[in-house]
Amino acid sequence: MCKNLTIIALFLLFLVSCSNKKKPSLTGDEPVEITDFINSFERATLPYEIADSILKRREQDSLLVGNKIFAQFVPDSILVKAFGKNAKPKIYLMKRVEVEKQETYLFVKTVSAEKRIVFILCFDNKNNFAAAMPLLKDDGLASTSQLVGIDRRFSIYRNTYLKKPDGSTAEGKEVYVFNSDAKQYMLIMTDALEDRVTEVINPIDTLPQKNKYAADYVKDKMNIVSIRDGGKPDKINFFIHFDRTNGECTGELKGTAVFTKPNMAVYRQAGDGCVLQLNFTTSSVSVKELEPCGSHRGVKCSFDGSYSRKREAKKKSK
Repeated sequence: MCKNLTIIALFLLFLVSCSNKKKPSLTGDEPVEITDFINSFERATLPYEIADSILKRREQDSLLVGNKIFAQFVPDSILVKAFGKNAKPKIYLMKRVEVEKQETYLFVKTVSAEKRIVFILCFDNKNNFAAAMPLLKDDGLASTSQLVGIDRRFSIYRNTYLKKPDGSTAEGKEVYVFNSDAKQYMLIMTDALEDRVTEVINPIDTLPQKNKYAADYVKDKMNIVSIRDGGKPDKINFFIHFDRTNGECTGELKGTAVFTKPNMAVYRQAGDGCVLQLNFTTSSVSVKELEPCGSHRGVKCSFDGSYSRKREAKKKSK
């Protein structure tokens, strides 16, 4: 009887000690076991989809993973290639997807001052890192939207939707699978987004333009700076869209700028690291980035440029 009581007491003590086991911190300096790292990700229900609106969403600090902890399990080269050598982006837990007795997929959101990227990481059945791929990132275009995810057959997809000037929508799709032998993601299907935008839709076109600098400044149909009146005399609304080298370098930004000099206005907004300067003459406007605007354009692009004022069509007199 006493022996049985002793066994029960030891068993209860074991349960208590397990329940009191401290959950490892993913933001500290102490090493973390790979199983603890993987189990920190909430299990996803398939199909699991992510819209590009998540890139601008503010994440909870409780989902943060320290760069030092992350580097224990994922090679530095993954983030260096995406963000640069000295960048230390914030890393947030998203979801995990497990293929029984095979690989495990982890979704993480990475954020720096200029870029926001969702990666899909893959670990093999022994929890060894196998591959990583940037699955979702901002393309800087207001005319497109993206939807990425993984389906019940564990196919990974990226859908891009393009809203055309006539109101119709074009769709492009890429499908990937993980090749365990090659330890990499392989593209198995692509449906190209053929209907590329050939003319920009100006979202502020109908606003008043009484300010002497209010006009459209253009290079061509895909490179435009549109200026319209602001709510006060010292403010202007603007819309900038540029598309260079056949779509390889694009950017777009709509906002309000404040005049700091009679012919100079500056865009600066809380929560946005981008700072733009617009310098006007009677026949042109030049745009200059004072602070990087990477969240509104491609990596190797810049808003810097000069645009000529578009002449208004003369009204025919009766």
